Amino acid sequence: MAAGAERLDAAGVAFGQGTTDATQEAMWLAAHALSRPWDALVAALDEPVSAADARKIDVLVDRRITTRKPAAYLLNEAWLGPYRFYVDERVIVPRSFIAELLCYTGDRPAFAQNLGGAQKLGESGSVPGVTVLDLCTGSGCLAIMAAMRWPAAEVDAVDLSGAALAVAERNVADYQLGERVRLLQSDLFAALEGRTYDLILSNPPYVKAASMKRLPEEFRKEPKLALASGADGLDHTRAILARARHHLKPKGRLVVEIGHNRKTLERAYPKLPFKWPRVSAGAGHVFTLDREELP
Repeated sequence: MAAGAERLDAAGVAFGQGTTDATQEAMWLAAHALSRPWDALVAALDEPVSAADARKIDVLVDRRITTRKPAAYLLNEAWLGPYRFYVDERVIVPRSFIAELLCYTGDRPAFAQNLGGAQKLGESGSVPGVTVLDLCTGSGCLAIMAAMRWPAAEVDAVDLSGAALAVAERNVADYQLGERVRLLQSDLFAALEGRTYDLILSNPPYVKAASMKRLPEEFRKEPKLALASGADGLDHTRAILARARHHLKPKGRLVVEIGHNRKTLERAYPKLPFKWPRVSAGAGHVFTLDREELP
């Protein structure tokens, strides 16, 4: 695995689509090649690898370097916390700080317990009738994690891309959530007239035009529809802010991921009281607003 990591680094492949560096990437490829769970692989790092197994790993490392495809596409899998999702080129590789907020309990219990704003969405989510919307669902990962987090919640998962929804349908079926997660094709709120929710989650496109031109080859393998959001990266966020209040129940909450666009957003909306929950990368990547705070 060390040799694989050295080759990945030497080839200049880009990371950030499920892993942060060459060592993690090499271990992910090795775990798949050897059909070993991650924990088992970590525990066996000092054990010798057979020649046959080494060849399996080398094949995947070669494909990663020569195709420049994200490892998630090569392996048809992505992980958010303990959850595995099927992915392919029809969807962006799942990566979201909102996922941390959905499954993290450690030193941030207040946010986890009251993510939906209304008290109905407590830690257990045991109150029936709670509704959640995941806008720009892609692979369905956040919708599924919300349904797992709150076992009584009904979740709508929306995406403009029918191809992405086909991937989400597979993941919903894998988690046996077809009765609680409903997939809908819609341009944001366009097909949701009259529907309201206790919680709206969204990890929308947020890459600005200048950054789109500089994306590494791996990121250009992802659907442009899931990345680009106008000159300043906030076209989708503006559209969400304009309509979110109409689709939230009283005391409902909006949670949106915006990448590195915090300063631009706050300049555009100086009167909105954005709250920035802390995630692994710090504060400023995800904002929340309660219904009563929205325009």
